[in-house]
Amino acid sequence: MEGTTTFSAFNSLISFMQSGGVFMWVILLIWAIGIAIALERFSKYSFKYSVDGASFMNELQRYILSNDIQGAIRACSGTVALLPKVLKSGLKRANQDSEKIQNAIDATALEVIPKVENRLSFLQLIANISTLFGLLGTIQGLIGAFAAVAAADPTQKAELLAAGISKAMNTTFLGLLAAISIMVLHSLLSNKANKIINEIDEFSIKLLDLLGTKKENDTN
Repeated sequence: MEGTTTFSAFNSLISFMQSGGVFMWVILLIWAIGIAIALERFSKYSFKYSVDGASFMNELQRYILSNDIQGAIRACSGTVALLPKVLKSGLKRANQDSEKIQNAIDATALEVIPKVENRLSFLQLIANISTLFGLLGTIQGLIGAFAAVAAADPTQKAELLAAGISKAMNTTFLGLLAAISIMVLHSLLSNKANKIINEIDEFSIKLLDLLGTKKENDTN
């Protein structure tokens, strides 16, 4: 019984796709590309680029206050997350003046931030294209429907027109469904990306302040 229901649902889906014409498959392809990009970004943000900034900074602070800069550098080298990579560049110049530390941090931040923002703009583009292809498919379907009605028997015109419009609406439905889902994913991923970038800014400043304060205490 379950297998029959699944087969029936699959046939309904195929019928829905075929009734909308070629633009249905174009929208489906674009949607799949958007989902693939979103999954790739989510994987990077969750498992590669991100780190608990507050906990990591506390760990570095213990090393720095213990005069173990090399230990702090090793802690940064033990992960592929982006924040440690930026802080590591500053720690390597810990014995130099604040301006040189700042320059090293800024240079590394400019290197890693584009990695965070990479491909996010594609999701916005995909959402817009999905909507436009949905409208384009609707217009094509309406043109075909009115052309069929013009050559049909008068008794069949209303039926043909209703069927044609129904098919034309399929592309609009799928286009909007794809666009809405991609927009939601874009918003969620943008929040994750902004969190990573904000942590880089926040803890870079805290590292500069910590190193500066330590130098002053060592001097005194």
